[in-house]
Amino acid sequence: MTAIWGCESRGPLSAMNREDSTPVIRASELGQHAFCARSWWLGRVKGYPSAHVREMAQGEDAHQAHGGIVVRYFRIQRLAYVLLFLAALVGALAVYSWARGG
Repeated sequence: MTAIWGCESRGPLSAMNREDSTPVIRASELGQHAFCARSWWLGRVKGYPSAHVREMAQGEDAHQAHGGIVVRYFRIQRLAYVLLFLAALVGALAVYSWARGG
């Protein structure tokens, strides 16, 4: 196949629902269809590969890197909440101990 029209495809109707073989339309495909319906059709139905494979690979790499940053952020946030809870618990135990005269 030749790379034309700027379409991404993994083959004709490649994204199928595994239970009943119904085609699955992804959100990114809706954006592609809104931008150029013909381009979407050529890639999705006819199976033409994209003319921008390198750019799409760079975009995927950038999304992967950003996703890793987001995952690390949420892990650090979770750790911060655990540490905050432990600090509050230690503070409460200190106040309880002080109140009992210990």
